[in-house]
Amino acid sequence: MKFSENWLREWVNPEVTSDELVAQVTLAGLEVDEVEAAAGEFTGVVVGEILAAEPHPNADKLQVCTVSDGAEQFQVVCGAPNARPGIKIPFAKIGAVLGGDFKIKKAKLRQVESFGMLCSASELEISDENDGILELAADAPVGADIREYLNLNDSIIDVDLTPNRADCLSIAGLAREVGVINKVDVTPVAIEAQAVSIDDSFPIRVEATEGCPRYLGRVIKGVNVKAESPLWMVEKLRRSGIRSIDPIVDITNYVMIELGQPMHSFDLNNLSGSIVVRMAEEGEKLLLLDGQEIALRSDTMVIADEQKALAMAGVMGGEHSGVNAETQTIFLESAFFAPLALAGKARSYGLHTDSSHRFERGVDATLAAKAMERATQLILEIAGGEVGPVNEAVTQANLPKASHVTLRRQKLDQYLATSLDKDLVTDILSRLGLEMVEVTDEKWVTVAPSHRFDIEIEADLIEEVARIYGYDNLPSSMPTAAVNFTSASESKAPIQSLRATLVSQGYQEAVTYSFIDPVMSKQFFPAIDPVPLENPISGDMGVMRPSLLPGLVKVYLHNQNRQQSRVRIFETGSRFVGDVNKLDELDQKHQVAGLIAGSRYPEGWYHNNEKVDFYDLKAHVEALFDLNQGAQPEFERADETYLHPGRSAYVLVNGERVGVIGELHPQLAKQLGTNQAVYVFEIDLNTVLGAKLPEYQRVSKFPEVRRDLALLVDRATPVNELEKVITANAGEAFQKVAVFDVYQGQGIDESKKSVALGLTWQHPSHTLSDEEVNSAVEAVTGALAEKLGAVIRG
Repeated sequence: MKFSENWLREWVNPEVTSDELVAQVTLAGLEVDEVEAAAGEFTGVVVGEILAAEPHPNADKLQVCTVSDGAEQFQVVCGAPNARPGIKIPFAKIGAVLGGDFKIKKAKLRQVESFGMLCSASELEISDENDGILELAADAPVGADIREYLNLNDSIIDVDLTPNRADCLSIAGLAREVGVINKVDVTPVAIEAQAVSIDDSFPIRVEATEGCPRYLGRVIKGVNVKAESPLWMVEKLRRSGIRSIDPIVDITNYVMIELGQPMHSFDLNNLSGSIVVRMAEEGEKLLLLDGQEIALRSDTMVIADEQKALAMAGVMGGEHSGVNAETQTIFLESAFFAPLALAGKARSYGLHTDSSHRFERGVDATLAAKAMERATQLILEIAGGEVGPVNEAVTQANLPKASHVTLRRQKLDQYLATSLDKDLVTDILSRLGLEMVEVTDEKWVTVAPSHRFDIEIEADLIEEVARIYGYDNLPSSMPTAAVNFTSASESKAPIQSLRATLVSQGYQEAVTYSFIDPVMSKQFFPAIDPVPLENPISGDMGVMRPSLLPGLVKVYLHNQNRQQSRVRIFETGSRFVGDVNKLDELDQKHQVAGLIAGSRYPEGWYHNNEKVDFYDLKAHVEALFDLNQGAQPEFERADETYLHPGRSAYVLVNGERVGVIGELHPQLAKQLGTNQAVYVFEIDLNTVLGAKLPEYQRVSKFPEVRRDLALLVDRATPVNELEKVITANAGEAFQKVAVFDVYQGQGIDESKKSVALGLTWQHPSHTLSDEEVNSAVEAVTGALAEKLGAVIRG
């Protein structure tokens, strides 16, 4: 928010310099982004009056003006199109110095002498406007120094407020802060109830009472919209970053900057029946003041009459009902809109206004009536008119309730590392507007003021005391703490080991958002309704991720589009699955996910450019489960829609699915725009990190015995089924089984495949005999034949 320092000092004027004031505001948590002068450096410019203007004899676009400074008359040649007799303007006399050390001298323009210069706003560096000389008010004192007359010895301060400090989006709010910091009384502008001179009123009906608990309206007849806004108001608005439009709009903008209450005025002749505050109908059209026509959604609150929507509540008015040059009777509104009802609405339509900026963050619910009287007062002074009574529609049950907050002495001393005097703390809280319900040596019981939406808990009061007392005034000391080293768990592998394992395989860690594009979520998981966000960062971050894989695929596409074809990335994080109406039952699991694509090895002369495949990924996953001799994974065919049906598998531990691996489905890959096969995995992180407690076993000194079997089995039989049967029936001395050949083709039935396995036995206490091994082999082959129909290949 931009504001004029001089305007602020009209409310509160501590004996500090501009630099000190800026430092105070920043240290109080209201960071100052920029400070600039209200005008450029110049001297010798006074208020002048053009007495006469004649065409230049030798130039069509120039005029020869007679200008008075109140004491003398001067001949000045001017090329401004608006130079005419009777207006008052900035007059730079001979010897004046404008910005850039430009000194005004006597000159001759097309053989006509000129004794000075008539200045535009841009030449005085007041604004960028350069379409003519700056016209001053008719009552401007001729001969007065222009800097003093326009109050240009001023600074424009730009404050970057955090969203919780909407109470400082006004001169009144900033004055409160400065007054508290400097222990100086604030002198607010005098606001009195305006005398009602007519009985005219316009009915109000509020249907959306939760979003608009309070709505005030007043009819003012006979206003002169063509009246000129006073220069002091135009200048204050300019220094707040708002340009002058007409007196009615200028006054509502002025009250918004002064008090913090956004307001709007309607042309009463364009309203039908009554004002209705309601939710929009789906697809209802509204032409905004900026000329943009929008189709409203049903979740958007509007100000309407009995026939149509007139304005988007708290955001922007409509073109049809706004004040125009022919307006004579206005309906002035002042309302309180609940912050949650407007949060994100303006941005969802591509809009952002001063009004929505304030209402989204919270406007004082008690301010509407005061703002109505202040605006009415200014309208009568500037544009005239007759005032009707104020109509108010209020739903007390939906208005914000005052927060009762208790500050304990023990907690305050603990967090500030010092003990402040009780009266000092009481004074700080009182100046901040908190009502003191009870004050003792042990606690302060307070009621938060209506303008402070951010004060709800004890920590908020501690923060307020700290920042007003001054962070620099708090004692600084090195923190001390006992460092208790915890023993490393042997039943769980550290996540650093997992990361190291993947990095050793050539992976790089990625960190993606927990929010993803709803469209991408449906592409991967059409059967899952993702959890939506109420106020998303952007449209393509609208839902919580049901998996880490969409984010990794998006990272891959980013790399692919930058000619990086060999990609290996992984991420650890949470995924979210559940019903948006049952968020307390939301399933959040920590996962580890990875993606590989491109060549198996980095480019080099020593190998062919083989592409990675399913088995590369499977090996990487198995390496993860080898951490600290963790649980051993099993694999079974997967049927996930986003994975290739013949190149994907579920990962099982103790018969329970804990993850999935595979190649992206070709159809999905085509939709996403991948130019090669992409392989992904996602596994429950806790399962991967689970480890067995180490157990000492003596290394056997007796030899191993190996037997090789070539089995004919159905093509659909998974090898891990063979391994399960073998392990269960090979006896206690059995050590391992390894697949060393798989054959399908000539000499074998088309429905069969040949699987060659190597079985190894080793006993810890003696050398195995042929009879023992042969007996174990017979048990294995018998079980394989009985359970899987496997036969020894002849």
